[in-house]
Amino acid sequence: MNYLIGLLCLIWGYNWVFMKLAGDVFPPVLFAGYRFALGAAVLLLVCWFKKVPLPRGKDMLWYLICGLLQTMYFNLAIQLSLVDLSAGLTSVLTYSMPLWLTLMAHYWLPGERLQLRKLVGVIVGIAGLFIAMDAHLGGTTGAMLLAVSSGLSWALSNLIIKKKLSQCDMLQFTTWQMVAGAAGLLLYSFAFEHGESHWGLMPVVYVVFAGVIGSALAFVMWSYILSKVEASKASISLLLVPVVGVISGCLVLHESLTWFMVAGMGMVLMGIWLVNGKSKKAASAPASIAD
Repeated sequence: MNYLIGLLCLIWGYNWVFMKLAGDVFPPVLFAGYRFALGAAVLLLVCWFKKVPLPRGKDMLWYLICGLLQTMYFNLAIQLSLVDLSAGLTSVLTYSMPLWLTLMAHYWLPGERLQLRKLVGVIVGIAGLFIAMDAHLGGTTGAMLLAVSSGLSWALSNLIIKKKLSQCDMLQFTTWQMVAGAAGLLLYSFAFEHGESHWGLMPVVYVVFAGVIGSALAFVMWSYILSKVEASKASISLLLVPVVGVISGCLVLHESLTWFMVAGMGMVLMGIWLVNGKSKKAASAPASIAD
């Protein structure tokens, strides 16, 4: 499982570079629509080969809701944020998701109560968000809040997965929520965007990598991880994603990195670590056979 988590963090972290570069050749939401339409097509083909059945009616409603939250709004907010924000900062704000998921899990998931350590982690993480936002003078407040809202939307979708869909076929779920989300993104783009797409070799690479690797493969991996691990603990797997995103943005896109951004990002990561880390009491307890 650790290898799977590590690979997922590398894929999603580096994918921020492709999403930022794609903003120069595609209208931002249309690129997200292309990306997830390709990802959905790949997953539909896999489902056909594996003879995965169509969703049950009672599950399909939740699939559609998660598609709107996890695919449509989540990526709509990210792509619009990337117009004004760097890839590194956007990734940090978006991957505040574990903080919001931990708060939601306290109220709606049995066995995931918010203890003092988790509460301190949430406060530290949120403080880090504001420091990171204040430090980046090149972006608007609206864009930064939009990026944070993408993390909230994703957290709500993850809560639904744990509470309502944990027993579902994760390939089936990922496929149909991606179909719903891709349709929503394309409809939004056709209704509200007016830019042109500039196709070429590299734009095709952006769509293929983000669609096949960063969407189809990565979201199947994440759904599987989330179905097997406690919600607040599963989110610790995303600690490295914004770090990879920032490093990739600096190395490939030559984005600037200020000490305030480093401090804010560090506080976000510290907050998430406190939320998901084991207390001394838990750490000193003997491991069970199941562990």
